[in-house]
Amino acid sequence: MRGGRLRTRGAGWLKRSVLVSLAIVLPLGASVAGPTGTATAAFDPSGFDFWVDSEMGPIKSRIFRAADGNTGRVVYALDGMRARDDLNGWEIDTNVARALTAANINVVMPVGGQSSFYADWNAPSNFFGLDAGSGGSSTGSAATGSSMTGSSIAPAQVAGKKNTYKWETFLTTHLRNALSSRLGFNPNNNGVFGLSMGGSAALTLAAYHPDQFSYAGSFSGYLNISAPGMREAMRTAMISAGAFNIDAMAPPWGPQWLRMDPFVFAPRLVANGTRVWVSAASGIPGAGDVSNPMEIVQGVPLELLAMVNSRAFQVRMATLGGGNATFDFPITGVHNWRNWEAEVHRMIPDLSANIG
Repeated sequence: MRGGRLRTRGAGWLKRSVLVSLAIVLPLGASVAGPTGTATAAFDPSGFDFWVDSEMGPIKSRIFRAADGNTGRVVYALDGMRARDDLNGWEIDTNVARALTAANINVVMPVGGQSSFYADWNAPSNFFGLDAGSGGSSTGSAATGSSMTGSSIAPAQVAGKKNTYKWETFLTTHLRNALSSRLGFNPNNNGVFGLSMGGSAALTLAAYHPDQFSYAGSFSGYLNISAPGMREAMRTAMISAGAFNIDAMAPPWGPQWLRMDPFVFAPRLVANGTRVWVSAASGIPGAGDVSNPMEIVQGVPLELLAMVNSRAFQVRMATLGGGNATFDFPITGVHNWRNWEAEVHRMIPDLSANIG
C-alpha cells in the first residue's frame, strides 16, 4: 500500500509538472505568434462551403470554381500549423484563389487541422491522459501569421483531441470521393500544395497517392524531419500551435514517422514521376517585410530552418537522378504569407501544365 501511494503521488507530480510546463510554454508560444487581438478574416464571396463527413466529424472545405467551368483541373491548398476552424489561411491572407481560378484551375481549401501535418495520427492528442486545451490563435506557420483570432479556434480542438486526426484518409478518400460525386471534379491527376506543415504534407500525399496527385508544391516546408533536432523543434511548435502532442501523431523514428519524411520517401516521388515544386527563401528580410518587426523576429529563423531542410531535399533528389522537380530559392523572404503568395504565382504556369 505504501509503495502504491508513492507511485500514485509520483504520477500526480508528473502530471502536475507537465501542466505547469504547458502553462509556461503556451503563453510564450502565443507571444511568439505575434500580437494578440481579433482580425477580420478575408472572406472571399466567390468561394462556397463544402461539408463532408469524416471519422473526425464534419469537415468544411472552401471551393473556388475555375473561370471556364471545367471540372478536370483541381488543386488542393493546404494550410500551416495554425490552421483555423473558420477559413483556410490561403483565403484569409492571400488572393491565390483568384489567380488559380483565372488560370482555369478549381481550388479546394480544406479548413482546420491545426498541427495535424494532414496525417493519420495514432491516437487523440493529450499529455498523460490530460487535455492541455487550445494554445494557438493565429493562422500560418508554427510561429507566424498575420491574421489572428482567439474565437476562431474551438476550445480544446475537438478534432485531434476528443477524437483522432485522420487527415490523410479524409483528403484521399472522403473529400476526394465527395468532390467527384457531388461536383463532378476529376479525382485523378490533381495538384496539391501547402506552406510549412502543409508543404511537407503535400509531398507526402503525392508520394503515397500518385493516382490522385500528379503535382505537389512545398513552400517553406520541413522536408528532412528525421534530421537531428527536427522532432524536438516540431514538438515545441506543436505545443505552441494548439497544445498538440507529437507523440500522439507518430512514435519517434519508427516506420510511421519515416513514412512522413520527404527526405526518406523521395524515391517514391521520382518513381511516380510526380511533378514537384519546392521553394524556401533565404530568411533575409525583403523590402515588404521590415514593416512588421515581429515577422523578422519570428520569420527569419523559421525560414532558415525550412531553407536548410529544402536544400537537403534538393540534394537528395539530385542523387536519385530526379528530373521531375523545380527548386526556387528567392534571395530574400521570411516565413510569411507575402513570400508564399508570390511563390504560388511563380508556380502557376508549371502547375497548370501538369494537372488534369
